Amino acid sequence: MKPILTAAILAASAMGLAGAASLGPHAQAAMSAAQAPLRVDDFQLTDHTRTAQRLYYYGYAPAIVLMTQSNEGAVSRASAAEIEALAAAYKARGVIFFMVNSNLADGRDATAAWAATHGVTTPILMDEQQLVGEALGVKREGEVFVLDPKTWTVAYHGPADAHVAPAIEAVMAGKPAPVGQVSLTAGQAIAFPERAREAGFANISYSKDVAPILETKCVSCHIKGGIGPFAMTGYDVVKGFSPMIRETVRTHRMPPYFADPHIGAFKNDQGLTAEQTKTLVHWIEAGSPRGAGPDPLLAYADKTAPEWPTELGKPDVVVDIPAFKVPASGLVEYQNPLIDNPFKQDTWLKAVAIKPGDRRVLHHVVSNTVGDPAHPADIPGGSVGSYTPGAQPQIMADGSGAPVPAGGKLHFQMHYTTMGTETVDKTQVGFYVLKTPPQYIKRSAVIGDFALYIPAGAQAHKEVAYLTFPADAYLYTLYPHAHYRGSHVELKAVTPDGKQTMLLSLPKYDFNWQRDYDPVKPILVKAGTKLVATWVYDNSVHNAANPDPKRNVTWGEQTPDEMMYFRLNYRWVDETTSHVRNDLQAKLMESGLIGGLDANLDGVIEPDELKGPMGAMIKARFAELDKDHDGTLDLTEMRAAMPRRMARNRQETPDL
Repeated sequence: MKPILTAAILAASAMGLAGAASLGPHAQAAMSAAQAPLRVDDFQLTDHTRTAQRLYYYGYAPAIVLMTQSNEGAVSRASAAEIEALAAAYKARGVIFFMVNSNLADGRDATAAWAATHGVTTPILMDEQQLVGEALGVKREGEVFVLDPKTWTVAYHGPADAHVAPAIEAVMAGKPAPVGQVSLTAGQAIAFPERAREAGFANISYSKDVAPILETKCVSCHIKGGIGPFAMTGYDVVKGFSPMIRETVRTHRMPPYFADPHIGAFKNDQGLTAEQTKTLVHWIEAGSPRGAGPDPLLAYADKTAPEWPTELGKPDVVVDIPAFKVPASGLVEYQNPLIDNPFKQDTWLKAVAIKPGDRRVLHHVVSNTVGDPAHPADIPGGSVGSYTPGAQPQIMADGSGAPVPAGGKLHFQMHYTTMGTETVDKTQVGFYVLKTPPQYIKRSAVIGDFALYIPAGAQAHKEVAYLTFPADAYLYTLYPHAHYRGSHVELKAVTPDGKQTMLLSLPKYDFNWQRDYDPVKPILVKAGTKLVATWVYDNSVHNAANPDPKRNVTWGEQTPDEMMYFRLNYRWVDETTSHVRNDLQAKLMESGLIGGLDANLDGVIEPDELKGPMGAMIKARFAELDKDHDGTLDLTEMRAAMPRRMARNRQETPDL
């Protein structure tokens, strides 16, 4: 640590924060006139490692320090070194440090490279829309804000100098900072173009600018009978909820679309663009003026949410899941109703929509066909649809379909959670049928870690798993799933030559809003490519949704347990409905025997990669299974390790 910081920290602690005079003549001269504390509203930004950071999540910290940063500035380099030293000094005492980059010229990749070059480990929050910098009144690089999480006020604002440590100590002691404001003139200025237009924010048109955004991105849920908590039926409603709208937009909780905009492009993108976000926030901050012009949202005053998806219409076939009474409390065992298959001939689905009877208690639905042993199927079987909170209808890609062999049964696995009052769920499944067989078969596979083990209290526990594609395929849908501890997830492709391409990143995963992510253009996956899923879990007491932070968590179907799960929908390049390649499907599924445990992606299992109950079972037999005595388990050796109850028909397509 630099001597000036060490001295400041020791002095601040030893002298009991006696006051500004204890900092000497230089500090007194630099002290500006007292100012009212600035309250900092909640926000969420993605940092340079693609991880979302929400300010108020860290309300447990004794103090939070923010520093503005720019990639090209000398002051940023010098101040970053000071902040890194302070972060190391206060780590054991729980103080949280962030840097904030509001410079429009600095991209995230360039900022990550800057951090690596200068040895910066402090997360750098990318303020790409400048809304956080605007609210803080940022003017240049190197500005430091010491925040008091108890009141969310700014205790200190100034340079990264000897005043920072005393301010931190003061906040931790529940006292005013000896110096609350220090003038800062060094460092490159950061341009905020919207500031020059601030006077015009009151002229943002509700009729022409704001309402059309809400129509496009919000009204489909915020309509009578919809899943939104209120219906957007006119200006007065929007005005009344505008503080909530601002908060949910700034924290990226709404709209419920969480894909990183820098990675991939998806058909079902419900996220706000940067311009839409700024328009909404600036309009609300200007007082949500009504202005002139008609109110487009009045047209929704008498409308209700459609029974089935508007883009699909009424299903060709509707199946009723048997009604189930969900108790007021307790864990509910999975229900597994079997229903007669309504399709008496081999059928191909173009879409599936599941309509929950009571979405408050329906955690998920997964399904599969159950063949009639007396009549072997001519086409593959598998899933006939799935549902999770926030799910959209599943629509097959052009030219493809999901197969349903004739006869037999349809099996639905129903997972319910209790909500404090008894209710009855009557879920329906709507099938949309292709009139003629498609050219391609839409397949599914799941990347999972069946040896999942999350230590009690772990705040950012990582799990990695993959599947290896044995042949070329086109990827159509990406669907990540975890329970309440899931906090961040990514999917990347790793080709045999080691090249890595990120396909999807959710900087913040939200269990309450799970959805398919369908690439605008199908992604070609070449033979030998590993599709690698990385999940990060928050099993700490700071995760408000955590069922039990004191528990070592393993794989389990119930919500208090956890899952490491990532579904893929794809088609084989060398497969058509007249040229079925069940052999490729079997090889892909089998690759999960290695991919579910191989954390370092080297293609074999080593003893230290085996964890959790399943890992312990394999580790106990490691010497026996390691037939070639090379200290690792390959695919052939892993086949012998799998208990019979885990065997499955690998020709089927799981969990559409």
